[in-house]
Parts: sequence; C-alpha cells; structure tokens
Amino acid sequence: MARSSRSSQVSDAPTEDEAATFDRLVPLLVAAHREMSELSRKKQDGIVNALKIRNINRLLVELQKLLAADPSRDFVELLDEESLPENSDVVLLLSQWQAALTQYKERHHGIDAVMNQRRWFTVENPAPDRKRVGH
Repeated sequence: MARSSRSSQVSDAPTEDEAATFDRLVPLLVAAHREMSELSRKKQDGIVNALKIRNINRLLVELQKLLAADPSRDFVELLDEESLPENSDVVLLLSQWQAALTQYKERHHGIDAVMNQRRWFTVENPAPDRKRVGH
C-alpha cells in the first residue's frame, strides 16, 4: 500500500522525515523496553500504571505511523489502557515492536556503495541501484 506522493519505484521507502523520526524515537523505545524489563524481573505479574501505559502508547502511536504500510504492522499493537497489562506483557509487546522496527530499518538502511557509508534509502535519496550491501 504505497502513499500517493511516492513513485512506484520507491513506494516502500521512508521519507527523510520518517527516517529522522525513526532515529529520534527508537532509542526511546529501547529505553522503555529496558525499564519495563527491569520491572518485570522484579515482579513479572505487577500491573503497569496508567501513566506508564499512556507514555508508552504516545511513543508507539508515532512509531505506528512509520509502519503504516509495512507488513509487520499487523503484528504490533498499542498497550490496552483499559485493562492495564502486567509488566511481562508490556515487555513482550515492546520486544515485538523492536523486532518490527529492526526489520524496517534492515529494509531501508544500509551501505551506499557509491558513497561508501551507511545511510537511509529514502524517497528523496534512494539507493543508487536499489541494491543494499550489508545491513
């Protein structure tokens, strides 16, 4: 499902703004996962409070936009603010998000053989030959 503003050749590529959003938000997701893992180690079945759920979901909503046309989008979801999940459930969900975002980056980021550097392959700056060497 390509966005209308993108050509068919790079319809799955992120925009420069989307790549910047990824680079800005993924470290926050990693930090949230680390924190929730620590809480889960202490008390797996502890209930996550509503404030944490809202803060994590605010992050996930933005990341969800990046995955809108990505196949992995169907396998990640927001936390349920109504049922207040347990620590271990949040860790599992955040792990799924991390895996989906890792796959996303592997598809759209790599070594530009012409420039001999790692970078995002975006709508505005696609890979020279659409072949990526080493992820």
